[in-house]
Amino acid sequence: MSQQVRAVVAHSKGAPVTIETITVPDPGPGEAVVTIQACGVCHTDLHYREGGINDDFPFLLGHEAAGIVESVGDGVTDLAPGDFVILNWRAVCGQCRSCRKGKPQYCFNTHNATQKMTLADGTELSPALGIGAFAEKTLVAAGQCTKVDPSARPAAAGLLGCGVMAGIGAAINTGGVGRGDSIAVIGCGGVGNAAIAGAHLVGATTIIAVDVDPTKLEWAKGFGATHTVNSRDVDAVEAIKELTGGNGADVVVDAVGRPETLKQAFFARDLAGTAVLVGVPTPDMTFDIPMIEIFGRGGATKSSWYGDCLPSRDFPMLIDLYLQGRLPLDKFVSEEIGLDAVEEAFHRMERGEVLRSVVVL
Repeated sequence: MSQQVRAVVAHSKGAPVTIETITVPDPGPGEAVVTIQACGVCHTDLHYREGGINDDFPFLLGHEAAGIVESVGDGVTDLAPGDFVILNWRAVCGQCRSCRKGKPQYCFNTHNATQKMTLADGTELSPALGIGAFAEKTLVAAGQCTKVDPSARPAAAGLLGCGVMAGIGAAINTGGVGRGDSIAVIGCGGVGNAAIAGAHLVGATTIIAVDVDPTKLEWAKGFGATHTVNSRDVDAVEAIKELTGGNGADVVVDAVGRPETLKQAFFARDLAGTAVLVGVPTPDMTFDIPMIEIFGRGGATKSSWYGDCLPSRDFPMLIDLYLQGRLPLDKFVSEEIGLDAVEEAFHRMERGEVLRSVVVL
């Protein structure tokens, strides 16, 4: 039997979200229904509401979530009702050219549920990143559920479903930061501070936080930043070089996603260093660098999609580190709210007042 549950829906571009009753079907083959316990309010959800992803309204928002598997469909053998899971938007297929090369973290054919959740009148919903977790329950592909230690606090664990994993992975997986390295992170919101936390976790010795907001720079210190740079007051590139012996950092992460910040990342890295773009640009943005600079400096400029993570590998490991007290996921949770407070949480996020508002059900 299908179920009716409360959920947050965006009906049209830029319009405030509303609480609706939606219909969640029973799971079909390869699918699972998950009871949501917590879901972070991420910039990507706001991008959906603003029409910045596509115009497939209405959207069922929310994707950075943890919960309990309620039921599974035919053919699902690695999940069972009662499992505590973090939802992910990279359910690898195992068959595409990337998976066949042994690089499933770059899967080109990730799975979503086949069936559609709907409004009460039958209108089909587009779930954000194939998840739609600002809801009491949601329907996903079974591969979007990653089992982790159930003793983890859902409000903290769910953040690995998007922003925190994106930041940690940008530093460690994409940037390759390791023991003794230097890293600069431009933009110290949730993703940027996660990159800082990841760099601290693996033993980077110089961790430079760059932002224009003194409050965010203070937050960065709590995640392991050894130095802070207010780029409203000083030239960020020159400041990063000064803090790294005049050379530039081994890795510079752009967690903002604007042409000017990516240019800062490019020029603030050491020769043969790595610049990593994890902040999400808008489609109209362009990046212009003289080719001789690209050739002469060596190294790499990379994009990081979901922190180049493999959820089945990374989520359980990071939860174990959290439970050991080595990864401060709880520090990312600025507030816990109900479903009806999502719209105001978007505004607090836009004003830079929170790292993460987390919907708790």
